[in-house]
Amino acid sequence: MKNLKLAICQMRVSDDKNTNLAVAADMIQKSSDLGAEMVVLPEVFNSPYRASLFPAYAETWPGPSTAFLSRSAARHGLNLVGGSIIERDNNNLYNTCFIFGPTGDLLGRHRKMHLFDVDITDGISFRESDTLSPGEEVTVIKTDALCFGVMICFDIRFPELARRCVLDGAQFLVVPAAFNTVTGPAHWEILMRARAADNQCYVIAASPARNPDSSYQAWGHSLVVDPWGRIIAEAGIDEEIIIADINLDLVSQVRSELPLLRQRRPELYNL
Repeated sequence: MKNLKLAICQMRVSDDKNTNLAVAADMIQKSSDLGAEMVVLPEVFNSPYRASLFPAYAETWPGPSTAFLSRSAARHGLNLVGGSIIERDNNNLYNTCFIFGPTGDLLGRHRKMHLFDVDITDGISFRESDTLSPGEEVTVIKTDALCFGVMICFDIRFPELARRCVLDGAQFLVVPAAFNTVTGPAHWEILMRARAADNQCYVIAASPARNPDSSYQAWGHSLVVDPWGRIIAEAGIDEEIIIADINLDLVSQVRSELPLLRQRRPELYNL
């Protein structure tokens, strides 16, 4: 596959899980009608982004939300990056992205490795680690046609992780995320564009839409960045679907013309 039509569903997330699944189903349907071969949902798409509520909304694998994602992928015959949900595994909770293929099979899952623990003066305080455990594995999904890395939100701030995905073959990075109205205007665009330019790959960043009734205000502005660092599709703050054509030949072209990966010299960095 040299070209891929991709959709990001920037959905508004409410406190009701069934409502969120219904909204996601409608947006996936509309994305399929628009010709999307891959659909990406935002971080914690089925529940409020509030650490104190994570245990109440958590699900085991398999569970209702992952069953919904599997059915949706199979119904529309597409690759579905299921944003993330709060996953319960024995006594631990994880912020986990489940990825399904066109037959509804599980292609892989990524557990958020870097938890969002911040205390910004006159800004926002949030501690995912109060309820969540960090993932331990780099996630690169490989199919016959595609190879892409999956990161979740705060993971994008760690360039070593993005580079590891690319060194493992990733042609693009998919980043379900929920930056807020403090970190979003400061770093959302610059981080996504930097990771794309540094690694000469597409970056697909999926945010929830802004919800005025939520205690956590998502930034929105889902976007797609090409391997040259150019934004080729971007949402506003409201609920919408954005479509982008991913040209995988462009990845090869940029890496050939500006051979950063071939010229890297990690022995000099003492990392």
